[in-house]
Amino acid sequence: MRFNRSRRAIVLAALGTLFMPAAAVQSRAAEPVRIFAAATLQEALNTAMTAAQTALHVPVVGVYGPSPSLVKQLENGAPGDILFSADAHWMDEAVKRKVVDPATRVDLLSSRLVLIAPAVHATATTIRPGFPLAAMLGNGRLAMCDPMMMPAGRYGRAALQKLGVWNSVKGRVVDAADVRAALAYVARQEAQLGIVFDTDARLDPGVKIVGTFPANTTPPIVFPIAAVAQSRNPNTAAVLRFLASPSAKPIFEKFGYVVLPAP
Repeated sequence: MRFNRSRRAIVLAALGTLFMPAAAVQSRAAEPVRIFAAATLQEALNTAMTAAQTALHVPVVGVYGPSPSLVKQLENGAPGDILFSADAHWMDEAVKRKVVDPATRVDLLSSRLVLIAPAVHATATTIRPGFPLAAMLGNGRLAMCDPMMMPAGRYGRAALQKLGVWNSVKGRVVDAADVRAALAYVARQEAQLGIVFDTDARLDPGVKIVGTFPANTTPPIVFPIAAVAQSRNPNTAAVLRFLASPSAKPIFEKFGYVVLPAP
């Protein structure tokens, strides 16, 4: 069941009382806090982790990959302390599989889904019901993550279905391992168009955003974060609390994310 954003303030307060005081946490800092995070978050999270290390005096490292793979690794006992997913679905799965502690779950960030083209020949379009996506592809392909499993791919398929154009292009999709691979396909002109998060498109000068999907065409795009249920690292709560605090907000906003409000 999806975490209710209205509980976010309560969660953050609880994190401050359920775990060890900051002084005790810092004195026992030995093992790094390991954040298993979706690859799409890498640049922003690396910067946020550096800030957390400076503020908390604790080591923090990121382990990046596709959200489904991260959940599976943690389920199989990989040593991790925090899960940062690219969508609610895979955080729901992590809760169902008892990988994370649902009491610590926060829907932290949001982004937008965009259509990209190679920067050398990008033509803007208006994304609306029935827009001519197949014609725009010409003889080319559409790069996106696995539309059945991967967050950005699932969002993309849902949007194209709602717009009534999925059936016209589903046979021309090239599955990318993650959003960075989808970016690369388009930047190298191996795909005519691609569907990614706008926060990814900003990172690659080889692509250009040619259209933004209306918010009502996808499920809410959220990036949830939660503590791993089996984490025994005394610094887990402090790092999680920092990432959800006002101190981290400008870092994520610098990379184009919307930081979801805490009522």
